[in-house]
Amino acid sequence: MTSTATTTTGSEVHGPVDFVLLEFPRDRLTGEASKALADLVESGVIRLYDLLVISKDEDGGVAVLELGDPTGVDGFAYFSGARSGLLGDDDVDEAASAMQPGTVAALIVYENSWAIPFVAAARGSGGELIASARIPAPVVMEAIEALEALDTSQTSESA
Repeated sequence: MTSTATTTTGSEVHGPVDFVLLEFPRDRLTGEASKALADLVESGVIRLYDLLVISKDEDGGVAVLELGDPTGVDGFAYFSGARSGLLGDDDVDEAASAMQPGTVAALIVYENSWAIPFVAAARGSGGELIASARIPAPVVMEAIEALEALDTSQTSESA
Protein backbone atom coordinates (compact mmCIF):
# COMPACT_ATOMS: atom_id res chain seq x y z
CA MET A 1 0.00 0.00 0.00
CA THR A 2 1.40 3.40 -0.87
CA SER A 3 1.40 6.18 1.67
CA THR A 4 0.40 9.01 -0.65
CA ALA A 5 -2.35 9.68 -3.15
CA THR A 6 -2.98 12.35 -5.74
CA THR A 7 -6.07 14.50 -6.02
CA THR A 8 -7.70 15.48 -9.28
CA THR A 9 -5.68 18.69 -9.13
CA GLY A 10 -2.48 16.64 -9.14
CA SER A 11 -1.28 17.59 -5.66
CA GLU A 12 0.11 14.91 -3.35
CA VAL A 13 -2.07 13.93 -0.38
CA HIS A 14 -0.95 12.61 2.98
CA GLY A 15 -2.88 11.32 5.93
CA PRO A 16 -2.78 13.01 9.32
CA VAL A 17 0.59 12.79 11.06
CA ASP A 18 0.66 12.12 14.79
CA PHE A 19 3.24 11.58 17.49
CA VAL A 20 3.04 9.52 20.64
CA LEU A 21 5.35 9.14 23.59
CA LEU A 22 4.96 5.77 25.28
CA GLU A 23 6.71 5.27 28.61
CA PHE A 24 7.69 1.83 29.93
CA PRO A 25 9.14 0.66 33.23
CA ARG A 26 12.58 -0.82 32.46
CA ASP A 27 11.66 -4.19 33.95
CA ARG A 28 8.50 -4.59 31.84
CA LEU A 29 9.97 -4.43 28.31
CA THR A 30 8.63 -7.53 26.56
CA GLY A 31 8.88 -6.62 22.88
CA GLU A 32 5.10 -6.82 22.43
CA ALA A 33 4.75 -3.13 21.61
CA SER A 34 7.41 -3.28 18.91
CA LYS A 35 5.71 -6.29 17.32
CA ALA A 36 2.35 -4.48 17.31
CA LEU A 37 3.97 -1.40 15.75
CA ALA A 38 5.64 -3.55 13.08
CA ASP A 39 2.23 -5.08 12.26
CA LEU A 40 0.73 -1.59 11.77
CA VAL A 41 3.57 -0.58 9.47
CA GLU A 42 3.58 -3.83 7.46
CA SER A 43 -0.20 -3.77 6.99
CA GLY A 44 -0.07 -0.18 5.72
CA VAL A 45 -2.26 1.24 8.49
CA ILE A 46 0.50 3.70 9.35
CA ARG A 47 3.70 4.97 7.77
CA LEU A 48 6.49 5.34 10.30
CA TYR A 49 8.49 8.56 10.02
CA ASP A 50 10.50 8.49 13.23
CA LEU A 51 11.12 6.21 16.17
CA LEU A 52 13.43 7.27 18.97
CA VAL A 53 13.87 5.25 22.13
CA ILE A 54 14.82 7.43 25.06
CA SER A 55 16.19 6.21 28.37
CA LYS A 56 16.02 8.21 31.58
CA ASP A 57 18.09 6.88 34.46
CA GLU A 58 17.28 7.21 38.16
CA ASP A 59 19.40 10.37 38.40
CA GLY A 60 17.60 12.02 35.48
CA GLY A 61 20.31 11.40 32.89
CA VAL A 62 18.89 11.01 29.38
CA ALA A 63 20.17 9.02 26.41
CA VAL A 64 18.73 8.20 22.99
CA LEU A 65 19.29 4.47 22.53
CA GLU A 66 20.62 2.99 19.31
CA LEU A 67 17.91 0.88 17.64
CA GLY A 68 20.34 -1.18 15.58
CA ASP A 69 22.04 -2.57 18.69
CA PRO A 70 20.19 -5.78 19.66
CA THR A 71 21.41 -5.43 23.26
CA GLY A 72 20.16 -1.83 23.52
CA VAL A 73 16.41 -1.98 22.95
CA ASP A 74 14.73 -5.35 22.82
CA GLY A 75 12.50 -5.68 19.76
CA PHE A 76 12.98 -2.20 18.31
CA ALA A 77 16.05 -3.13 16.19
CA TYR A 78 13.55 -3.82 13.36
CA PHE A 79 13.00 -0.04 13.13
CA SER A 80 16.66 0.91 12.87
CA GLY A 81 16.95 3.81 10.46
CA ALA A 82 13.41 5.12 11.03
CA ARG A 83 14.50 8.76 11.05
CA SER A 84 12.86 11.37 8.83
CA GLY A 85 14.50 14.35 10.44
CA LEU A 86 11.21 15.67 11.84
CA LEU A 87 12.40 15.12 15.42
CA GLY A 88 15.23 17.17 16.86
CA ASP A 89 17.07 17.68 20.11
CA ASP A 90 14.32 19.96 21.43
CA ASP A 91 11.79 17.14 20.93
CA VAL A 92 14.02 14.70 22.81
CA ASP A 93 14.42 17.23 25.65
CA GLU A 94 10.66 17.80 25.84
CA ALA A 95 9.95 14.06 25.80
CA ALA A 96 12.55 13.43 28.50
CA SER A 97 11.03 16.11 30.71
CA ALA A 98 7.71 14.24 30.59
CA MET A 99 9.34 10.92 31.56
CA GLN A 100 9.71 9.49 35.04
CA PRO A 101 13.23 8.54 36.21
CA GLY A 102 14.13 4.89 35.62
CA THR A 103 11.99 4.50 32.49
CA VAL A 104 12.37 3.99 28.76
CA ALA A 105 10.10 5.69 26.24
CA ALA A 106 9.39 5.35 22.54
CA LEU A 107 8.84 8.65 20.73
CA ILE A 108 7.02 7.79 17.51
CA VAL A 109 5.97 10.02 14.60
CA TYR A 110 3.67 8.32 12.10
CA GLU A 111 1.29 9.06 9.26
CA ASN A 112 -2.21 7.61 9.36
CA SER A 113 -1.99 5.95 5.94
CA TRP A 114 -5.47 4.49 6.24
CA ALA A 115 -6.88 8.03 5.90
CA ILE A 116 -5.18 8.90 2.60
CA PRO A 117 -8.00 7.71 0.28
CA PHE A 118 -10.56 9.64 2.35
CA VAL A 119 -8.40 12.78 2.42
CA ALA A 120 -7.84 12.55 -1.34
CA ALA A 121 -11.59 12.15 -1.98
CA ALA A 122 -12.44 15.06 0.30
CA ARG A 123 -9.82 17.32 -1.31
CA GLY A 124 -10.97 16.24 -4.77
CA SER A 125 -14.41 17.52 -3.82
CA GLY A 126 -13.03 20.82 -2.56
CA GLY A 127 -12.97 19.82 1.10
CA GLU A 128 -10.23 21.02 3.43
CA LEU A 129 -9.51 20.03 7.02
CA ILE A 130 -10.18 23.10 9.15
CA ALA A 131 -9.99 21.60 12.66
CA SER A 132 -8.66 18.48 14.30
CA ALA A 133 -8.21 17.20 17.84
CA ARG A 134 -7.11 14.03 19.53
CA ILE A 135 -8.81 12.53 22.58
CA PRO A 136 -6.29 10.46 24.58
CA ALA A 137 -7.18 6.77 24.93
CA PRO A 138 -7.34 6.87 28.76
CA VAL A 139 -9.93 9.66 28.57
CA VAL A 140 -12.04 7.65 26.11
CA MET A 141 -11.80 4.50 28.24
CA GLU A 142 -12.77 6.44 31.38
CA ALA A 143 -15.81 7.96 29.61
CA ILE A 144 -16.93 4.56 28.29
CA GLU A 145 -16.59 3.01 31.75
CA ALA A 146 -18.62 5.87 33.26
CA LEU A 147 -21.35 5.43 30.64
CA GLU A 148 -21.44 1.68 31.23
CA ALA A 149 -21.68 2.21 35.00
CA LEU A 150 -24.51 4.71 34.49
CA ASP A 151 -26.32 2.29 32.17
CA THR A 152 -25.92 -0.53 34.71
CA SER A 153 -27.26 1.60 37.55
CA GLN A 154 -30.25 2.78 35.46
CA THR A 155 -31.04 -0.80 34.43
CA SER A 156 -30.96 -2.02 38.05
CA GLU A 157 -33.14 0.90 39.20
CA SER A 158 -35.81 0.17 36.59
CA ALA A 159 -35.95 -3.53 37.46
